Amino acid sequence: MKIIKDDLTGPEIKALLQAHLDDMYATSPPESVHALDIDALRQPEITFWTAWLEDDLAGCIALKTIESGHGEIKSMRTTENARGKGVASKLLAHLTSMAEENGLTRLSLETGTEAFFEPARNLYQRDGFVECEPFASYSLDPNSVFMTKLLTR
Repeated sequence: MKIIKDDLTGPEIKALLQAHLDDMYATSPPESVHALDIDALRQPEITFWTAWLEDDLAGCIALKTIESGHGEIKSMRTTENARGKGVASKLLAHLTSMAEENGLTRLSLETGTEAFFEPARNLYQRDGFVECEPFASYSLDPNSVFMTKLLTR
């Protein structure tokens, strides 16, 4: 598997991100969907990576710097064909390594409370994330779980 910094122009990533947004809106109330569309992911404070198995897109992940030393995980998604192959774990490890290299000391994320999000919550817990209060501009939401992890450099 290779992980590359992505410019968000390929048709494969456009399709994966649209599927991600479609699932978020099908699973959560609109006011509780915090997934970013492709244009929002092109902001300078966001770095976006894709994972590839041979020539097939396997997944994606983004890192948004929200304040000095603090980053947020956005747009974590794997393709149907890549599920169960360790792609999400490798993407998370890559993002964490890049965050540490760039001087971040804390990573946080928001995910859903619904059963659909249980695999994601389990992945983050296995990686050392713990539940926390809302951060950045988030507020309490019964459909959101907030998690954070301190990084060791």
